[in-house]
Amino acid sequence: MTYRIEAVHAIEILDSRARPTLEVTCTVDGHTATAGVPSGASTGTREAVELRDGDPNRYGGQGVTGAVANVNGEIADAVSGRVFDSLGALDRALIDLDGTDTKARLGATRSSGYRSPRRAPWRRPTASPVSVAVAGGV
Repeated sequence: MTYRIEAVHAIEILDSRARPTLEVTCTVDGHTATAGVPSGASTGTREAVELRDGDPNRYGGQGVTGAVANVNGEIADAVSGRVFDSLGALDRALIDLDGTDTKARLGATRSSGYRSPRRAPWRRPTASPVSVAVAGGV
């Protein structure tokens, strides 16, 4: 079975701790789901890198407009219109696109954001997109 990614779009939102993070909407084979991405609190040396803007005038430097731009630009360009045979194949394409072990170039937040909502539309549900997002999202 194959899956065609029709669209992906991200915006900056605030998480439950009032920290900026991504909300990503993904459409696969006519099914759309949206999910907010929890920002990480772990700081291990092998952790994937969250991209933060660093502008002290916006959320104390914690904004994610650069990560939003990565999703809406390079990532959307690379995956929109493409057909994948599995979620693993899509994950591999995103890892290859980033090109780093820690997802430092495009950011880990974008990876998590893309993963959560895309799982729901890949299930090819018969329910509405809202119930799909709740059942398969974050």
